[in-house]
Amino acid sequence: MLATVDALLPLSLYEAIRDVDTPEGVAEAEFVDELRNKRLGLSDTVYSQIKRYTEAVRRNQRTAQDEAIQLARLIGRRPDAEAVLRAAGRFLAREAYMTVSPITRGVLRLTPSLVAKPLAFRKTRRIAHRYLNGNVRRVGQFVLLEVPRSVTLGVAPGSTGCAFYESTLRELLRLLVGATGAVEHTRCEGRGEGSCEWRADWRGADRAHSN
Repeated sequence: MLATVDALLPLSLYEAIRDVDTPEGVAEAEFVDELRNKRLGLSDTVYSQIKRYTEAVRRNQRTAQDEAIQLARLIGRRPDAEAVLRAAGRFLAREAYMTVSPITRGVLRLTPSLVAKPLAFRKTRRIAHRYLNGNVRRVGQFVLLEVPRSVTLGVAPGSTGCAFYESTLRELLRLLVGATGAVEHTRCEGRGEGSCEWRADWRGADRAHSN
């Protein structure tokens, strides 16, 4: 059976390319036409792919995982690959967070940690399963994200590719519980350790809800 991912995942990668490649400031913006030929994120190709995947997200569609892997490999050849992947992770987390109902988001912000954290955990688990093909579990004060088949595995030297999932988990927990501690890449398929796994210390959520 063909492996698939939610269309939001490749959309997040394209959006990050566009974001990182978009010049800052009015002065530089005057040279956008010239930059279109130099920066992938300003190309018509990226624009059309963003439109395509935005429509797929609107329709709750999934796409072939290999498409996302090929795109991640393209990003991995960039000198700023880590910055692009981190931006993509933050984008995915923010868009996924907006699928949580406004009422639930209000509950998460206003209720004590004792109530908010179990609810935030359930939302984290649902989002990780849908958008990352990942599994989330709790071990003490830690939240563990396991991704059996990482889209960004080995796309760049070292553990650069892992920045995508780390950034997603960090931003998602920040949005859901208001704060999070360190996020560590504790296991990596690239090192022959089975599936990739990230561990987040979210004890900071207790302090955030006590303020």
